Amino acid sequence: MTAVKVLEILLPGPLTTVQDLGRYGFGCYGVPPSGAIDSFALRAANLIAGNAGGEACLEITLTGLKARILTDLILAVTGGDLQPRLNGHPLSMWEGHPAKPGDILSFKGTKSGCRAYLSLGGGISLEPVLGSRSTNISSGFGGPEGRALRKGDVLYSESPHLHLGRAGVSLDKVRIPHYGQEWSLRVLPGPQHEDFPRTAMGLFMSSSYAVTQQSDRTGIRLSGPPLHRSTGLAESIISEGVVPGAIQVPGDGQPIIILVETITGGYRKIATVISADLPLLGQMKPGDSVTFMEVSREAAIEALRSCEEILRSVGERG
Repeated sequence: MTAVKVLEILLPGPLTTVQDLGRYGFGCYGVPPSGAIDSFALRAANLIAGNAGGEACLEITLTGLKARILTDLILAVTGGDLQPRLNGHPLSMWEGHPAKPGDILSFKGTKSGCRAYLSLGGGISLEPVLGSRSTNISSGFGGPEGRALRKGDVLYSESPHLHLGRAGVSLDKVRIPHYGQEWSLRVLPGPQHEDFPRTAMGLFMSSSYAVTQQSDRTGIRLSGPPLHRSTGLAESIISEGVVPGAIQVPGDGQPIIILVETITGGYRKIATVISADLPLLGQMKPGDSVTFMEVSREAAIEALRSCEEILRSVGERG
């Protein structure tokens, strides 16, 4: 395989990073998984472009990325609609598009969702760290020099010409996720849900919470009716490992949904977002509202199977 220059960053936007599906198995050393928050969108973008589902992509937050194409390639943009443009013309999402040297890819701004994923046919050639190319900014590793993209960065891909036949491959429109401003997340009871009285659990399941400005890749802080633990229990517990989607409740009673840059927590977890709904967390933005609905383990497994079937169908196209 030959790595060639494929993309020059002209403007990076507020936060554009290289992410894949993350690095797992290092939590005992304090290393969080990182990776794409919306893993469904990342996998779909890769499969459309003819890559393996877990290949590295660009995770673009809110707006601002502008880049010059340096070779003939296929690209696909999925996830939140940040209004992608190719040479100033609207670019349809969830579809493979050919691009040629000198073309300019840009994103006008947020129309729906929060994060878009850009896949390049042939992937992004960077040296893996602990088995992943995902950028962990706080630790300073993964991606290009452990940081977000900057103006002047040049990205490489492996043999992009081998993917040119993916032009026109797309996800069925009826299967494209809808990103609004009101979210309903399916959950299972958390490991400490019994530390909350029935009234708190009922309040949690029946209330609407707002996504606050204090939200990033480590977690989504919510604002709404406070959830109080049972009388006589301490505010915190001994710190333990947490997973993305865990909903912990600190002393002020305002829930926090854990994301991909957190590995331990010392607060009680009232619930956990099911795997099929985890990608939605990557598209929630400040000001959005969210409600929760408890489902059975069987329903959670069936929902995950449905997501996997959608991705399998994309990989078989072209």
